[in-house]
Amino acid sequence: MTSIIWTWIAAFFTLAILSFLYKDNPLYKFAEHVYVGSSAAFTILYVWVFDAYPKLVMGFREKVGMQKYLLIIPLILSLFIILRFIKPLSWLSRWSIAFTVGMAAGLGITGLTQGFLVPQVQASFLPLFVQGPTTGQTILLTFNNIIIVFGTIFTILYFYFSREHKGLLGVSSKIGVTILMITFGASFGYTIMARISLLIQRVYFLLHNWLGLV
Repeated sequence: MTSIIWTWIAAFFTLAILSFLYKDNPLYKFAEHVYVGSSAAFTILYVWVFDAYPKLVMGFREKVGMQKYLLIIPLILSLFIILRFIKPLSWLSRWSIAFTVGMAAGLGITGLTQGFLVPQVQASFLPLFVQGPTTGQTILLTFNNIIIVFGTIFTILYFYFSREHKGLLGVSSKIGVTILMITFGASFGYTIMARISLLIQRVYFLLHNWLGLV
């Protein structure tokens, strides 16, 4: 009985969200508000269970000495964030926001450099000629490496604005624009495929789990 009830609830919210394809309506707004509210509640519980309680509350119980007193800093910064709702003390929240933004920027730059920039640069240093087990694979691997190497070079040249894009630089930049458009098109196509996959999954849920037609 519990499974049937939750199936009907899931079907109701699925149809309520899909009703937006017709027009904006109260059912869609209700489902949207429930989704946003439940997501916010889940986020609060997740932060409490996996961050605040084990790292702060349990930290005060288990840590000793200076390690315990260092936990006062994040506790104070957390309280400063809450003071944003009190106008006379709202300026204190700027300290917490500045610390969070600065820390996130530092970690983000390091993570992006090590996780994306450096691996991409390393992946573009490829031999122009690759010997494969067969002639066809040799041609295919060599052609693939040539596209990657020169495609990277032409794309970078497109963003070189110290000279006017004329002559050889203009041709190279146009090739770079073409490569960028192909990349954006592929990314957009992948995004559409992901959304269509989600739609297929929800339609299958309605026809199989809810109505039992499939």
